[in-house]
Amino acid sequence: MADEEQNENVEETTPAAEAEAPEAAEAPRAAGDAPASDEAATPSAKTTPASPREQRRQARAERVAREAGSRPSRTPEERQAERDAARKARATRRTAARVKLREKARATRGAAPAEATPPREHGEGRQKERQGVVISDKANKTITVRIDTARQHRRYHKIVRSSTTLHAHDESNDAHIGDTVVVRECRPLSRLKRWRLVEVVERAR
Repeated sequence: MADEEQNENVEETTPAAEAEAPEAAEAPRAAGDAPASDEAATPSAKTTPASPREQRRQARAERVAREAGSRPSRTPEERQAERDAARKARATRRTAARVKLREKARATRGAAPAEATPPREHGEGRQKERQGVVISDKANKTITVRIDTARQHRRYHKIVRSSTTLHAHDESNDAHIGDTVVVRECRPLSRLKRWRLVEVVERAR
């Protein structure tokens, strides 16, 4: 009797154990599969960081959206009127700043003593003077003067001599051919005359 009861207990427990065994076997597999599935899902969940340019674009879009939501829509005429008002305000500030600068400069000029400068004649200190030899006195009140120059060549260091002629006004026909004279630059007196006789340095022999 005892053996029969023991066999019945074994037969009763065996189907239940077999039913629970697959569930227990599946549980560790599921527990082991969970990390694998998490690891597989992790790379897809990670998103690549946006570039700085993209971040700036997103920030700008968000800012524009916030401003558009906080500010009511305006017509083109209203926007133009707002721009005109801002431009007029800037112009007013500039005008005020310029007025202040003018007043400051005027006060500075008033405080500084005025320097008395002697009047200068027109062209004073700017006329050139040349010394040369008279080569022609045929024209009335006009002499032709040859100016001889000598200079050293900058590369070859050779003395290079050259000459040029100019016409000078001689009011009293004082100079003659061969005289050494000094002429000074003056205003145009004729088509060719831009010089005036100053003095005769040496007479021709």
